Amino acid sequence: MTGAPASAAGGTGRPAPGGKLGAAAVNQASLWNIANILTMVRLVLVPAFVVLLLQDGGYDPAWRAWAWAAFAVAMITDIFDGHLARAYNLVTDFGKIADPIADKAIMAAGLICLSALGDLPWWVTGVILFRELGITLMRFWVIRHGVIPASRGGKMKTLAQGTAVGMYVLALTGPLATLRFWVMAVAVVLTVVTGLDYVRQAVVLRRRGLAAERALKAPPRTGTEPGR
Repeated sequence: MTGAPASAAGGTGRPAPGGKLGAAAVNQASLWNIANILTMVRLVLVPAFVVLLLQDGGYDPAWRAWAWAAFAVAMITDIFDGHLARAYNLVTDFGKIADPIADKAIMAAGLICLSALGDLPWWVTGVILFRELGITLMRFWVIRHGVIPASRGGKMKTLAQGTAVGMYVLALTGPLATLRFWVMAVAVVLTVVTGLDYVRQAVVLRRRGLAAERALKAPPRTGTEPGR
C-alpha cells in the first residue's frame, strides 16, 4: 500500500526549496495506526477462535459461545478497519496485504473446523474456499489491466457467510438450527453467483486491457491511401 497522497496529507506535492519534497508531501500513514491494529487483532483472533471452538471436543455449548464471541469481534473489526483506513488516510502496504488475509483466514478457520466437527458438509466448505481463493488469484491475474471493485452482491455474500458461520458456531437447536441451514444456503448461492460475476468482469477487463495494449503498439498510419 502506498501512503496518503500529498494533497490529502496537506502537502502540495511540489518540491521544497533545495529540490527536495517537503515532509508533508512524502508523509505516509504509520504502520501502528488504529486500522492496522484492528487488522492485527483479527489475525490474533484466528487461532484463539479455533482453540475456543475445539475445546472439549468441539461440542461444549459454553466454549462454542466464547468461540462465537471471538468470531463476532473479528467480523466487526473487519467492518471498521477498512472504513477507518479510507476515511483517515491510514492506508499502508501492510494493511492492503494483511486485511484480506485476515478476512479469508477467519472464515476458512470457521468453515474447516465446522466441517471437521461434522456440523457442516465438506462440499459447502470446498465451494466457498475454492471461490474465495480463485477470485483472489484472479484479481492478481488482471491487476495490470485494472482493479475489480467490490460489488454490492459481494458485500451481501460476505454478510451472509459471516452470519451463517456464526450461527453454526453456536450450539443452536430447533427452529434456529433450521434457520441457520437456510442462511448458509443463501450464502452458498451468493458465493457462486457473485463468483461467476467476478469472472465475467475479469474477462471483460482483460480483453479491454489487451485491446488497449495492441492499439498502443500498432504503427501509426502515414500518407494517404492509393488512388487518392
